[in-house]
Amino acid sequence: MNFKKSHVVLILVAALFLGFVGAYFGVSYAQKESEEAHNDPSASISGESSKPATDIDKVGQAYDLIKKNYVQDVDEKQLIEGAIQGMLASLEDPYSAYMDVEMMEQFNEQIESSFEGIGAEVSMVNGKVTIVAPIKDSPAEKAGLRPNDQVLSVDGESLEGLDLNEAVSKIRGEKGSEVVLQVQRTGASKPFDVPIIRDTIPLETIYADMKTIDNKKTGIIEITNFSERTADEFRTALEKLEKDGMEGLILDVRGNPGGLLNSVEDILRNFIPKDTPYVQIEDKNGKKEKYYTELNQKKDYPIRVMINEGSASASEILAVAMKEIGYDVVGATSFGKGTVQQAVPLGDGSTIKLTFYKWLSPKGNWIHEKGVEPTIEVKQPDYYYANPVQLEKTLTYNHTGEAIENIQRMLTGLGYDTARTDGYFSQKTVEAVKAFQKDNDLKVTGDVDSKTAGMVEAKVVESIRNGENDMQLEKALDSLYK
Repeated sequence: MNFKKSHVVLILVAALFLGFVGAYFGVSYAQKESEEAHNDPSASISGESSKPATDIDKVGQAYDLIKKNYVQDVDEKQLIEGAIQGMLASLEDPYSAYMDVEMMEQFNEQIESSFEGIGAEVSMVNGKVTIVAPIKDSPAEKAGLRPNDQVLSVDGESLEGLDLNEAVSKIRGEKGSEVVLQVQRTGASKPFDVPIIRDTIPLETIYADMKTIDNKKTGIIEITNFSERTADEFRTALEKLEKDGMEGLILDVRGNPGGLLNSVEDILRNFIPKDTPYVQIEDKNGKKEKYYTELNQKKDYPIRVMINEGSASASEILAVAMKEIGYDVVGATSFGKGTVQQAVPLGDGSTIKLTFYKWLSPKGNWIHEKGVEPTIEVKQPDYYYANPVQLEKTLTYNHTGEAIENIQRMLTGLGYDTARTDGYFSQKTVEAVKAFQKDNDLKVTGDVDSKTAGMVEAKVVESIRNGENDMQLEKALDSLYK
């Protein structure tokens, strides 16, 4: 978004930063040390000969104190970057961060829609590295990661105490390399390991299809991310569907973690009429600015928007704008990110990504940490929420436990009748396991060993990725013409 004041803000930030660096590099903060102070390190360390320091002088004083007196050699760049990171950490804002040159290169790769890694958007929630959403067709999605999964360790190394950038640097890696994430999932009593083979993540962000529902041509456009090319790709897809006679539209932003603000703005210009703002931006002083399209009227066909707990940021801007002009939103309450960040270059290839604004809905509502609530709430089938099974021993007849409950839920979702999902390994569960093993060329025993459990989980992930039993989509389609 081209904010009217953005260039002023950036100049001010740059000026403040330059002053800050000046304090680091020799701006006087105290009287010149005496010869006695040079001869007696304790005199300079005590600070008794110094003038009372201003706040910014204290930063320079700390820098000089460490540089001159620390017992080991000190890297000046490390001190400076540590200070910047410390200031940002003090904000307790997971979306404000310092990105060094390497991290900035990785960020640019993501925005440009191609990068290597596991393919998941993450955030810091209550001090835990948390999956916002896995990217469509990514290694993370194929491995079964879900929104709100907490990543506790990477390759056995705890993430506790690390900031988000440090954690991400451990999760990311070269194509073909393996990483093992220890994950805590809501509803699971214990953490479990998720091995993932990193790969190139091509971010194709628009997937369009046409279905016939109630004898009407119905377009479905899935938006997986808001990158530089997304709005153009969306416009092309929408125009083709309309040209082909589309009579209703589903916009699917489930699992979409957000992206560029101007991208979602350009998409909303196709739907929000000019008499209603599509978003409001509020600065630190509470001043609000409303943004409008030039569209004369709403589309002449019905529209539904689909969201879930992995829909965040720009996805929520789209969903709440459509909701507040009267379109139904189907699914589950979204993630809840209502702030806008801007990247401020620091001149050496590094950048500060800082929260500059709040964004508000057309009616002035702030969804931060609350999310957008659907007008039609729909849960997916139980097996969509089943947890992976980490086996310590083979599960057999007459056993009980959480692992068996998860196997039963997954088998039931795949069409095998276990007759119960309470965690008791009944004879009916034995029969269901045997049927699954037979269908998948496994040794037919009726017991669940690691090979059977792994195959069950793989089939569940495949089913979810293929959209089978997608109750949210079914409800959106069913409600579209009613």
